[in-house]
Amino acid sequence: MALIPMTWFRKDNHPLGAPQEKRVQTEGLWTKCEACKHILWKKDLEANFLCCPKCGHHLKMGARQRLEVLFDDGRYTEHDAHLASTDPLNFTDTKSYRDRLRRAEKATGLKDALITGEGQLASKRVVICTMEFQFIGGSMGAVVGEKIARAIDRCIEQKLPLVVVSCSGGARMMEGAISLMQMAKVSAMLARLDEARRPYISVLTNPTTGGVTASFAMLGDLNIAEPGALIGFAGPRVIEQTIRQKLPEGFQSAEFLLSHGMLDAIVPRKELKAYLAQALSFMGA
Repeated sequence: MALIPMTWFRKDNHPLGAPQEKRVQTEGLWTKCEACKHILWKKDLEANFLCCPKCGHHLKMGARQRLEVLFDDGRYTEHDAHLASTDPLNFTDTKSYRDRLRRAEKATGLKDALITGEGQLASKRVVICTMEFQFIGGSMGAVVGEKIARAIDRCIEQKLPLVVVSCSGGARMMEGAISLMQMAKVSAMLARLDEARRPYISVLTNPTTGGVTASFAMLGDLNIAEPGALIGFAGPRVIEQTIRQKLPEGFQSAEFLLSHGMLDAIVPRKELKAYLAQALSFMGA
C-alpha cells in the first residue's frame, strides 16, 4: 500500500488553504472602574446606570443619557439646540477657540455644553438642563448661561419646576468676562424663579467646580449630589496657598459638604428619579 505524504497534513498544503482562527471582537466592550480598577463589562455597567457593581463608584454620564434616564420612557422635547458660541474674543492659546468648538461639536454632536429638555418625570411636567463634560469640560460660556436663562423663563411662563444637573469645570476662560457674567445673569434669573414660587432642584455630579459651583449649582431650593462627587470652587493647592493652612482630607467631596451643611442630600444615581419625583411632589409641583 502506498504511503500518503506527510505534507498533506501540513497547514500550508491544506487544499482549502490555512484554516482561519476564530477571533472574538472584544475591543470597546470592557472598561475599567476608575476607583477599584475592576474590569467591567460595558453592558452590565450601562444596565447599572454607569455605576460600578463592585464598589458603587459613579462613572461620568453624558448629558443625553441623563435626560433619557430621568424622563419617562426617555422621551423629551429639546429646546434651544441651535444656540452656538460666536467666539466673541477671537481667542487663541495653543489652538483657536473656534477649532476647539468644532472639535467638541464633532465629538459630542452638540452645539455647546448644555442640553435643555422638557417632558414628564414620573408623570410630572418638568424642564431639565443637563451639562455635557465632554464639551470643553462642561465649561460655562454665553450659550450655557443663555440656555439656562431661557429655561427659567419657560418655567416662569408655564409654571413648571426646573432641575439642573451640573457637571462642569467652571467658567469658560476662552470667553473671558463674558463667561463670568453668566454667573450673575443666571443667579438673577433664579431669583425671578423664586419670586414666581416655582421649584428649582440642583443636582451636583462629578465634577462641579469653579463658577458653576459659585452660582446656580448651589442656589437650589434643594441641593443634592451623587456619591463621591468632587464639588468646589478653586483647587486645593490654590486654597492652601491663600489661607496658609492644611486642608482636611476629602474636603471637596459630596460627603464632606453634606456633613458640613452645604448639601441637603446625597442620592445614588439609580434612586435619583424617584427622589426628584418625591421632592417635586413635596414642593407642590
